[in-house]
Parts: sequence; structure tokens; C-alpha cells
Amino acid sequence: MFDSMMAGCHSNPTPPGRFHLILTADGRPVVHGWWDDRGTADRKLAGWVGEYGTLPDARITLVDEETGEELATWPGEA
Repeated sequence: MFDSMMAGCHSNPTPPGRFHLILTADGRPVVHGWWDDRGTADRKLAGWVGEYGTLPDARITLVDEETGEELATWPGEA
């Protein structure tokens, strides 16, 4: 399952999945994605690093929406 939101437009009307991936650039949210499967979310995170990692001040965060836990962040803490 995948749902993305860009500029407030949802591409999929189904409820979002458990694992929420958030890309921010210059401190603003740019892309969101939700998946039910953790493995899929982890692979998407790696793909987003390659695709969006050169944006100014890019930051990608993976959150478990059930627990509220931040599972991964790119780039990592310095």
C-alpha cells in the first residue's frame, strides 16, 4: 500500500499505513508516504535518499504511527 501527498493532493483515498515516511527540505514538508509493511518503508527510505538527498537541507524520517517512535532518520545525527 502506498499513499503519497504532494501539495495537499492525495493520490490514494484509502487510510494511510502504519509506517510514515516524511521528506522535508528547507524545513518544509515536501513528500509523505505511508506503508503497512516495515520492509517496504525501509526500502522507500533508501530510495528517497537517492532521489531527494540533494535537496537543500533534505531530511527524511520514518515514523511508526502506532507507537509514535521515530525509527530512522537521514541524514543521521552528526
